[in-house]
Amino acid sequence: MNDALLAAYRILRRPRLTEKGNFDLEKRNAYAFEVPLDANKIEIRKAVETLYGAKVLDVHTMRRRGKVRRRGAHLGRRSDWKKAIVRLKAGEKIDVY
Repeated sequence: MNDALLAAYRILRRPRLTEKGNFDLEKRNAYAFEVPLDANKIEIRKAVETLYGAKVLDVHTMRRRGKVRRRGAHLGRRSDWKKAIVRLKAGEKIDVY
């Protein structure tokens, strides 16, 4: 694999597939991905275009705080994560399933 492809796989950790999210995003021709906290919009755009060959119109990002979880008397916390919503040009599609 070349360096650009490896960098793209590092940026796009996994698609966020939820019933509620996919229903709303499908109408806007958009897809949600989990990305590293330090990834910026330009890197995310290049990663999607490299891996899927689709033209990206815009990228929206949001930082999600990890939930506090408890197991008995012990408190713990899930890791923080970042979600990217990528909107594609009309007629473009990617296969994330």
